[in-house]
Amino acid sequence: MTAPPGTGRGTAPLAGGAHGADALRPLLDTVLDALATGARARGGPLPAGGPEAVTARVEAALGDLLPDHGHGDHEALRTLVHTLAAGAADPADPLCAAHLHCPPLAVAAAADLAASALNPSLDSWDQAPAASAIEALLTRTLAAEFYDTPHPDAVLTTGGTEANQLAVLLARERHGPRLTVLHGANAHHSIPRAAWLLGLPPPPAPPTPNGTLDPATLAEALADTTGPVLVTATAGTTDAGLIDPLGPLADLCDQHRAGQHRADLHIDAAYGGLLALSPRHRPKLAGLHRARSITLDLHKLGWQPVAAGLLTVPDTALLAPLAHQADYLNAEDDTEAGLPDLLGRSLRTTRRADAFKIAATLRSLGRDGLTHLIDRTCALAEHLARLLEAHPAFELHAAPTISTVLFRPTQADDTRLAALRRTLLLDGTAVLGRATADGRLWLKATLLNPHTTAGDLDTLVNLLEGSTQR
Repeated sequence: MTAPPGTGRGTAPLAGGAHGADALRPLLDTVLDALATGARARGGPLPAGGPEAVTARVEAALGDLLPDHGHGDHEALRTLVHTLAAGAADPADPLCAAHLHCPPLAVAAAADLAASALNPSLDSWDQAPAASAIEALLTRTLAAEFYDTPHPDAVLTTGGTEANQLAVLLARERHGPRLTVLHGANAHHSIPRAAWLLGLPPPPAPPTPNGTLDPATLAEALADTTGPVLVTATAGTTDAGLIDPLGPLADLCDQHRAGQHRADLHIDAAYGGLLALSPRHRPKLAGLHRARSITLDLHKLGWQPVAAGLLTVPDTALLAPLAHQADYLNAEDDTEAGLPDLLGRSLRTTRRADAFKIAATLRSLGRDGLTHLIDRTCALAEHLARLLEAHPAFELHAAPTISTVLFRPTQADDTRLAALRRTLLLDGTAVLGRATADGRLWLKATLLNPHTTAGDLDTLVNLLEGSTQR
């Protein structure tokens, strides 16, 4: 009997199936070894030399990326993983603290491997039976943390940008094309971009002189706006981690809704939303539950591999505009027969089982474990702020609200500060961000690594002090 094409000796093994685990096991050893050798070769939070040097090293290591004859699984993985790790900006390094870019938990990364191996696609139940059930359970569980309502729900997204875009889309579907989107100047860039993508008028951006949206300023903007409004507040700004006064903003929306026009509140809590799990920090989010929709992003203060975003709503009926029908995925008779309809859970068709790694994390750490990570990370930012405030060589912008610390060398102007940051990047010694506040440029340390120690923060301050004295 002739074997089917492609089943003979030398065929590349699959990650799934009865023999998938046996095929993966030796490859994982190669990957883990290469991650370790690459990290040692890098020797810091970032590869030294800048873009040209990194590109040259990558091209030299990889050569012809599509050779006539393959090098085999182990060589390919050893070379590529080593090269990737040696040239990575590693958010697990305590001195890599520029962005809302977290080090993922090992349990989440391991769970992500299982999802990759089985490759469920959440656009129809017959491609993802268990994965779709896990996602439904996860979304209900997380939504219930923010809404004490009978049917809270959430949809998985690629991050805060997609979640914000969905929030604006759902508001437009509720209110029509005359919708006005109001947000402060501190809002994430995805809000005005979402309005642009949906053909809505360019959103006015009331000023935020203190970094947060002032209720009095919003009241003036609402008074000057006719027709339905979506007010977007922020719980954790990108530049400074600030939280708008959510309760007073919700009051204004309620008052406006009681008048001639409608005003819904959306809160972009991509950064700060998980503070709700911490009894210590939860009061900072007072009023969050009053939003018509909330953006969350667990690949920030949730320690998940990218992507792990959500849009949460108080009632699953609010997601109805996302419904879509395609016979090959959700035929009406299949839906009537009880097969779950997954196309209304996203604007995307093919979707990874991103809920799986989040579910593994929740089960592994529990509420108390996540609270510990959140509290410890915020405490590290408070410690760094105290160090900088007490140091004569630095000026602290303000005490941190979440885990972002803005500061600057006292003797550096904006030009010198920007150059200092680039020097650290090119040397590969520290990765810090930059933000403009009060008309000046500041260095930004976004602390998301709960394993950072007080000694690591001392090292960062000493490194910066030495760099400013060059």
